[in-house]
Amino acid sequence: MLKRFSVENFKGFKDKITLDLGLPSNYSFNSEIIENGCVSKGIIYGINGCGKSNLGLAIFDIITHLTEKQKLLQNYDFYLNMSGRKAFAEFEYTFAFDEHEVIYKYCKTDVNTLRSESLIIDGKEVIYFDFLTRDGFTLLEGSSTLNASIKSESPISRVKYVNSNSILEDNEQNSIFKKFIEFVDSMLLFYSLDSRGYEGFMNGSESIAEGIVNSGKVKDFQKFLKENSIEYELFDCEVDGRKAIYCHFDNKDADFFKIASTGTRSLALFYYWYIRMEKASLVFIDEFDAFYHFELSESVQRRLKKIPGVQIFTTTHNTDLMSNDLLRPDCYFLLENNNIKALHKLTEKELRQAHNLQKMYKAGAFNGR
Repeated sequence: MLKRFSVENFKGFKDKITLDLGLPSNYSFNSEIIENGCVSKGIIYGINGCGKSNLGLAIFDIITHLTEKQKLLQNYDFYLNMSGRKAFAEFEYTFAFDEHEVIYKYCKTDVNTLRSESLIIDGKEVIYFDFLTRDGFTLLEGSSTLNASIKSESPISRVKYVNSNSILEDNEQNSIFKKFIEFVDSMLLFYSLDSRGYEGFMNGSESIAEGIVNSGKVKDFQKFLKENSIEYELFDCEVDGRKAIYCHFDNKDADFFKIASTGTRSLALFYYWYIRMEKASLVFIDEFDAFYHFELSESVQRRLKKIPGVQIFTTTHNTDLMSNDLLRPDCYFLLENNNIKALHKLTEKELRQAHNLQKMYKAGAFNGR
């Protein structure tokens, strides 16, 4: 799991900002959302323009050079902070895999250009490369033959190169390396409207209808909508050679996506990804409930909470979700002034299950400390 993430000089983050998921408190309630010592479910708050979307892009920058999965490269324009003094952005990830720790650090001058990278497993640097001096090494057993070619002029990530071109020995260190690669390969970011796309996890531009139909989930989707007070009689069909979802009415049938409201279409997009999330490692949903009624927002968040083994973070402005009935103080994060902290770190008060977090937030109780 992702334990800690830091970024500096990227987009709106001029100074170093750190999201720490590896220091949960000792609350006895909602304990299932703490896994492997890390926060596995969280909600990020912040005013418009504070950087919530850019935080998601920063976390997912790693997939742009380590994977061949879907990338939203156009969202990485104006890559460096325009007031920063450095000519590169710095990223640092700390992952926890069972009792092992992996630290991955790199610098970039733009989304496509690495300046340096370093991979550390349990305190030992096993891969390092400086793209300016063309100097580096790999110490993973089974990768020694790559040390000569690793200094080539290729701009490719050396971590990616080692993973793709070596037959690593079967040992504990290499097993942790593979877990790191698999985690990054399974990360998913998506937005609340289909037109804004997704990043990571897979490739392709399959429509929502095609995805639901191909998964054999049309009736389950109908049930999902009904549970959220949206009732349609749905069936799948083929229109002009493409799979579609239609609604049956007494007098006429109609394409679901042509008659559904904006909020319902957004909910369909959520469902499309929801039925795939159990295979993801980390999911980031930006403004997940922008088109939802507040009760629907809570219903969706409760569904996300039940997915085990997957870290899921959403951004929202909906303070109705800021409740100990849903999550807990160390799982609600406030992003402001180039700083992000969990609520329990933003007050001297000892927060308990009975506290009304929303009321405290509106009263200014989490203005920092």
